[in-house]
Amino acid sequence: MLSISKRGESVSPSPIRKLVRFADKAKTEGVKVYHLNIGQPDILTPTEALHTVQNADIQIVAYTPSNGNESYRKALPKYYRKFDIEVSANEIIVTNGASEGIFLALLACMDEGDEVIVPEPFYANYNGFAEMANVKIRPITSTIDNGFELPTLADFQAAITPKTKAILLCNPNNPTGCVYDESSLRALATLVKENNLYLMVDEVYREFCYEDTRFFSALRLQDIAQNVIVFDSISKRYSSCGARIGAIVSKNQTLLEIIIKYAELRLSVPTFGQILAEALIDTPESYMEAVKTEYIARRDLLFQRLSTMHGVKCYLPKGAFYILAELPIDDSDHFCQWLLEDFRHQNATIMVAPATGFYANKHLGKKQVRIAYVLNINDLNTAMDCLEVALERYGK
Repeated sequence: MLSISKRGESVSPSPIRKLVRFADKAKTEGVKVYHLNIGQPDILTPTEALHTVQNADIQIVAYTPSNGNESYRKALPKYYRKFDIEVSANEIIVTNGASEGIFLALLACMDEGDEVIVPEPFYANYNGFAEMANVKIRPITSTIDNGFELPTLADFQAAITPKTKAILLCNPNNPTGCVYDESSLRALATLVKENNLYLMVDEVYREFCYEDTRFFSALRLQDIAQNVIVFDSISKRYSSCGARIGAIVSKNQTLLEIIIKYAELRLSVPTFGQILAEALIDTPESYMEAVKTEYIARRDLLFQRLSTMHGVKCYLPKGAFYILAELPIDDSDHFCQWLLEDFRHQNATIMVAPATGFYANKHLGKKQVRIAYVLNINDLNTAMDCLEVALERYGK
């Protein structure tokens, strides 16, 4: 009998997608499924940028440079200056989404058995990327009781071992919506410098900071400029998930030269995706202002609805478009599958992501689910009707 690799057998399934087959089956039975499991916005992609792709005068869809189209990389610094970030084209490598960027950075920075410190809960795919790179995530647990604020500096210090090579953050955070402020990042920079670590920061949600919350990029930490690696993507801010265009941004040229070797092995990133991404840089500010206003309305509705449900614990997130809610259940994996297989309310159900996959500690997240508020207000409200009824029926 043919064998499967131990690496393949042990890789963690995506909590975001692993229940898709149950959702698909429900749909074939005529059930309306409200997708709150994945960060796929229903916001329209900017029209003018789409027209640029549609009108592209291309006769041959050829390979692009491994580090990305030069015109796109030269255009990106204009975008970053809006956040007081100064970078140049040669400090950017275009990737197949932020996901590839994270994986390539782990390969370039870390050897087998090395450790990366990550506050948990964290973006579920970090587990998979670490397993693929044969490195270990050393988690520091944050708590719903304070809205999943960044663990203390002492917590980070205590997690450092001789094998520690990096700290990895997502800011604003997926799955919690927490935003880490400038003072927290500057304090962490001191620790990074003292221990000669990389600071990897996934900043794909930087646009989505609400009320008076201000975004601060790790690329502004000049004292540790050589230690910082930032991951970016057009997926969320421009509702362009399928374009698969991300970036690695760093001042560390030696590191970028290593990452380019990996980038050359995978050849290139999508031609039309880069055309779209370059056109999106000129998107009017009014687009993002309208998008943020819409997400705030959705967040407020979701928070209000969850807050009135018996036994549910939640908080008001400051950024991104997720809430990690604690429900009166004992097994979020079972509950999320039950919603799709057995629960119906007015011939509809909802799909949410069990939080177990957002932790490295396998015993955590059993009572929690991640809810992405990516649906319009009416659909989101109806989905909350489903959840409220489901919690009343579950286990009875």
